[in-house]
Amino acid sequence: MNTNRLSKSLAAALNTQMTNEARASEIYLSFGAWAEHEGFSGIANFLFRHAQEERNHMMKILEYILKRGAEVQVSAIPAPPENPKSVHDCFEQIFAHEVDNTKAIYKIVKMSLEEEDWATWSFSQWLVQEQTEEETLALNLLDKLKIAGGAKAGSESLYTLDRDLEQSPDDATLAQDVTAENP
Repeated sequence: MNTNRLSKSLAAALNTQMTNEARASEIYLSFGAWAEHEGFSGIANFLFRHAQEERNHMMKILEYILKRGAEVQVSAIPAPPENPKSVHDCFEQIFAHEVDNTKAIYKIVKMSLEEEDWATWSFSQWLVQEQTEEETLALNLLDKLKIAGGAKAGSESLYTLDRDLEQSPDDATLAQDVTAENP
């Protein structure tokens, strides 16, 4: 008896997304190592924490594929990009990667809707929520850097950002969570 509840196309898309999340983890890990080497231990700590979060996303997708009776396909992870040229470049690259990741997730959402796979559609809403948070977090960091001088941010501003990120929360306040009492 066939117990697979995922179409071949959705199983393939989810397996690809699992690899995307593994690659995101590697990018955060690589950029964290770069930041530590450059003396930004707070930024490194932040990036290392996010590397683990991305790995957790990968594991959730892996578990979902298995629980729907489909086969997990572990693929080679493409190498992360070259080291950033600056802290600003680091966060610009992270934002660009998160936007690409969001686009891939939207394809899964669309496929699940078209195939009327409501379980996958429901699961994919969690992915959408996570990506909204990831993009918001990256945008907030770019905004802070912009205030600090953008690509020309001085050492004092970067030192403050580095200190702030060491203890900053790993999530962002999303629009749907804001109220008049708690903006």
